[in-house]
Amino acid sequence: MKKISILSLHLGYGGIEKSICALANLLVDKYKVEIACTYKLYEKPVFDLNKKVKVKYLTDIKPNHNELKQAWNKKKFLSLFKEVIKGVKCLIKRRKTMINYITHTDSDIVIATRDIFDDWLGEYGSNNILKIGWEHNHYHDNLKYAGEVTRAASKLDYLVLVSKNLEEFYKKELEKTKCKCIYIPNIVDKIPLRVASLKEERLVSVGRLSPEKGFLDLLFIYTKIIEKYPNWTLDIIGDGSQRSALEKYIKDHHLEEKVTLHGFQNKDYIDKLLHKSSIYLMTSYTESFGIVLIEAMSHGLPCIAFSSAEGARELIDSGRNGYLIKNRNFDVYIKKVEDLIENRNIRKKIGNESRKSIKKYSGEEVIKYWYNLIERK
Repeated sequence: MKKISILSLHLGYGGIEKSICALANLLVDKYKVEIACTYKLYEKPVFDLNKKVKVKYLTDIKPNHNELKQAWNKKKFLSLFKEVIKGVKCLIKRRKTMINYITHTDSDIVIATRDIFDDWLGEYGSNNILKIGWEHNHYHDNLKYAGEVTRAASKLDYLVLVSKNLEEFYKKELEKTKCKCIYIPNIVDKIPLRVASLKEERLVSVGRLSPEKGFLDLLFIYTKIIEKYPNWTLDIIGDGSQRSALEKYIKDHHLEEKVTLHGFQNKDYIDKLLHKSSIYLMTSYTESFGIVLIEAMSHGLPCIAFSSAEGARELIDSGRNGYLIKNRNFDVYIKKVEDLIENRNIRKKIGNESRKSIKKYSGEEVIKYWYNLIERK
C-alpha cells in the first residue's frame, strides 16, 4: 500500500486546513496517509479527521503573531524585541523540522500545501517520490506572489490548482520547467439529502472576518435591505481581525436584534444554519475557490457574490444558479437580494440549479482526479 504525506502548517481554522482534512479522509480508503504538521494549535484538528489518518506534529511551538502585534501597539519595545527573537527562532525551527521530515520521509507521494513547502519539497525531496504542490490561493494580480509560487513549484512533478483559471495561468508560467499543472477542484464534504425550504426570512454568510472578505460592505448592504424588509435577519459565521469593527458597526446602527455573529463553528453547526436560511450572501473582494459557496449551494440556497471574487466566477453562472454582481455595484447587489426576498419561487428555481451544479465537487467525483494523478508514477 502506497503512503502519502501531506505537509501542513497547522490543522486549525482555515480553508486550506479544511481541504487537507477532506482530502485525507478520502485518500485513507486506499492509501496510508500521514499529515506532517508544523504547529499544534489545538488539542485536536478543528475539522473532522478519520482515525486512520496519522498526524505527526513536527514542533511544540506556536506562532506569536498576536504577541508581536500587541507589543507593537502598546509600544512595549522590550517585549517587542523579545517577541521578534522568539518569532525568528520559530521560523528557523519551522524550516529545519519540515526539511528534516521531507528528507527522511518513507512516503511514496508528498503533497505540499503552501508555496514555502513546495520550495523545500522540490529542493530536498528524494527523486524517488512523487512531488505534488497544491496551490489554494489566487494571486489576485499580485505578480510577485505568482512568481514566488512559480519558482517554488518549478522543481516539483505536478502543481495542483483549484480553479481552471489558475491552471491556465500557471501552465504558461511553468511551461519551461518539469512541473505539470493539473486542475483538481476542492471538495464539498457531503451533499445534504434534503434541500433547504427557503421559507425562513434569513440571510447568511460564512467566512473569515478579515478585510478581503468584505463583511463591512455586507453590513452596509444589509442596512439598506431591512429598510424595506425589516423582518429579515442576517447570520454571519466566522471570526477574525475585523470582528470588533463589525461589532461596533452593529451597535452603532442598532442591529443587535437583527445580526448575529456566531464566531467559528464546526461543520454540523454551519450545515444546520445554512439549512434554515434562504439566501447566501458573499461580499468578498477576492476568493480563490469559494468552498463556502459550494456548501451553501449544496443546501439549495441561491447565492449572490461580487464578480471580484475569482472563485465565485467559476461557480456561479449568473442568472441561472445565482447572481454575480459586476464592479462591486451595491445598488445592483441590493436589487438582486430584494428580488429573491420578494419571490420564493425564484429562490427555489435558482437554488435547485445551484444544487445541481455542484455535484461535480462531491468527494466521490473529486477523488477520481487525485487517484489518476497519484497512480501516474
